[in-house]
Amino acid sequence: MKSLSVLYRGALTSCNYSCSYCPFAKRIETVEEREADKQTLTRFTEWALAQQDLALSLFFTPWGEALVRTHYQKALVALSHAPHVKKVVFQTNLSSRLDFLHEANTEKIALWVTYHPGEVEREAFLQQCERLIAMKVRFSVGIVGKPSHFAEIAQMRKDLPQEIYLWINAYRGKSRLYPYTEEQTAYLSHIDPLFSINAKDYPSRGKSCLTGEDVISVDEHGTMFRCHFVSRPLGNIYQDNYRDQLKPRTCPRSSCYCHIGYVHMPERELYPQFEGGILERIPIRF
Repeated sequence: MKSLSVLYRGALTSCNYSCSYCPFAKRIETVEEREADKQTLTRFTEWALAQQDLALSLFFTPWGEALVRTHYQKALVALSHAPHVKKVVFQTNLSSRLDFLHEANTEKIALWVTYHPGEVEREAFLQQCERLIAMKVRFSVGIVGKPSHFAEIAQMRKDLPQEIYLWINAYRGKSRLYPYTEEQTAYLSHIDPLFSINAKDYPSRGKSCLTGEDVISVDEHGTMFRCHFVSRPLGNIYQDNYRDQLKPRTCPRSSCYCHIGYVHMPERELYPQFEGGILERIPIRF
């Protein structure tokens, strides 16, 4: 059975947080926008449930916070019970109620959780993490590596159980990497041993990448792209011949700097390091 990872980014563009570096902070959807998001998510969920000859790993990467929406919660639950779905992963700020996870097959669920200092009290966030641990839901926790966050990053690493991976996203402004000093890099690397991997721009043009072959990105219309960072469409998953487009391709971009992109470049040799936890960003050792 062929394996395929699908990154779904639907029409949702709202969030209950107001992070200064996010274009969708505190944006509120209209009723019509929310209904459109619900309908297109339902169509995607039905498509995924019907692909029974594929071993699917599904990663929801919304422009906003999805798990506060009931239709995303229901989609997660339904997909987690499908025999051919290997994994369902969500990026989330963990602000939603977690009761709905009791209805899911938690062995197939994983969460890419981001902690946002200033948007939520650390104690409240840690209580949510404790609930996930009690429900045996796998997850990682991440923080953007802004210098103003350094103290919170250190405290979060101290407060989180050691078995939970705490990753640090290199801070960027308009895609430009923050100029970390050697001392700052060493400080963050002591907390996240893999920080230096993320704090680089990787030359990628003409290089092999598994996106477009084993990994695809899909929008609310079903339009298929090789990844979130290449805008050229490959086809549409709602067309019968969409699998004809799943083939090897080299990267057309000059560089790649996001985990969900460069992790799929064979040259980086990161699959063994994140074996079983590529989508949810959980390495086998840290």
